[in-house]
Amino acid sequence: MLEDRTTAETTWPTAYPQGYAVVDVETTGLARDDRIVSAAVYRLDAQGNVEDHWYTLVNPERDPGPVWIHGLTSDVLEGAPLFAEVAEEFAERLADRVLVAHNAMFDWQMIAREYARAERTAPVRQRLCTIALSKELRLPLPNHKLESLAAHFGVVQQRAHHALDDARVLAEAFRPSLHAAARDNVRLPLLECRPLTEWSDGPARPRIGYQASYRSVSWRPARRRPPCPYPNPGRYEDGAPLKQGMRVAFSGDTSVERELLEDRAVEAGLHVATSVSRLTSLLVTNDPDSATSKVAKARSFGTPVVDEAAFTQLLRDVAPADG
Repeated sequence: MLEDRTTAETTWPTAYPQGYAVVDVETTGLARDDRIVSAAVYRLDAQGNVEDHWYTLVNPERDPGPVWIHGLTSDVLEGAPLFAEVAEEFAERLADRVLVAHNAMFDWQMIAREYARAERTAPVRQRLCTIALSKELRLPLPNHKLESLAAHFGVVQQRAHHALDDARVLAEAFRPSLHAAARDNVRLPLLECRPLTEWSDGPARPRIGYQASYRSVSWRPARRRPPCPYPNPGRYEDGAPLKQGMRVAFSGDTSVERELLEDRAVEAGLHVATSVSRLTSLLVTNDPDSATSKVAKARSFGTPVVDEAAFTQLLRDVAPADG
């Protein structure tokens, strides 16, 4: 063991970061004006060894959202601190470290918005997404869910969608990923984190939150996605799960950034289509009565239609492609 550690230290890439903050946040939803309800941080040293961990509930000052996912009711969150009250301690956990998360762009955006609301700046300059790292390492995963990454490294999940346990699982899976990258001298997929520069509250809405607007860096540049590796199994059937290879199209406004929603579909093994045809498995739209060409074509072809909320739930359990 001592020999392994010495070898790791002598061959460790000098360009790698000096420390990491593995983060997980649970939220009231996925939209821009949703709030954090709990947060956890595992601090790791340069080689991925755990230094300490931290967890807090956060009062979102609104409905807690999908309680059936995160398990945090209004009664539980009523006495929790506001984000502004934990912002300093949270910042101490993040300072001078690379933020690591599974789908890190989402966690970073939620954290950045909370700091902007509190008129503060999160001390994060770079982030690392473990989905991107698993792709760089070409891990043989069936999909890019956290549970698949954990299973690959033999990490046992105890409480899924509990921020502290999700952060623990990710920290335990990140360390061997980091060592595999170091062994093969893989360049880590680090991305810059730019804080929000302005946040303003718009007209209030009843109890479900408030309309918010802000100026920030764009989510990410448009790019061509690789072709879906799975055959199209046909149309989605109501009550059945989505299946890898299904062709999914989107129409109209979505509460989650469209590109983020599309990325999640691709990561689940779906084919994101830019138009509706007879081959389209499913159309996702929040306005099925609109006169857009996609909705009209879906109606003429008899293509199944679901709203964003239903699609988000379906994404949690996508069936594997036919062998």
